[in-house]
Amino acid sequence: MRVAAIFIAALVFAASSAGEKDKPFKQTPEETQLFELTNAERKKKDLGQLVMNPALSKIARAHAENMARQGKMEHKLDGKTQFDRLRAAGYIYEAASENLVWGEDGATVAFIIKHLMDSKVHRTNILYADYTETGVGMARDKAGDIYYAQLFGRPEKK
Repeated sequence: MRVAAIFIAALVFAASSAGEKDKPFKQTPEETQLFELTNAERKKKDLGQLVMNPALSKIARAHAENMARQGKMEHKLDGKTQFDRLRAAGYIYEAASENLVWGEDGATVAFIIKHLMDSKVHRTNILYADYTETGVGMARDKAGDIYYAQLFGRPEKK
């Protein structure tokens, strides 16, 4: 079973703000499990639990779907970075970053979180104490391979 992940850490201080106008977002069981396992890793280090932000999850899922459609695991697709996608959705953040994972059909969420925690750069995002929110999105390509995107953020204080 193969899994690949890429990382971009960014403690970006920007002036954007959380806003979401669409209908309620529903997480899939796998997305929820990745969220729960992320918080379990934070709990092991006595870090605060992340809150699931539906706006971040919508952005993450849309990116996962786009990666699956194009067969590419990249932070920048169609000329847009995760920060461009956050701003376009109206998410105003003080800090934000993204983890991406690709797994062959059959890769379990538990396997994926282990892979992320074994990677220094991905673990840094998961365990960054200043993040307060996350969003998780998942999509499968035609072969059944899984693309995950997980956004981490701390909204700008008003």
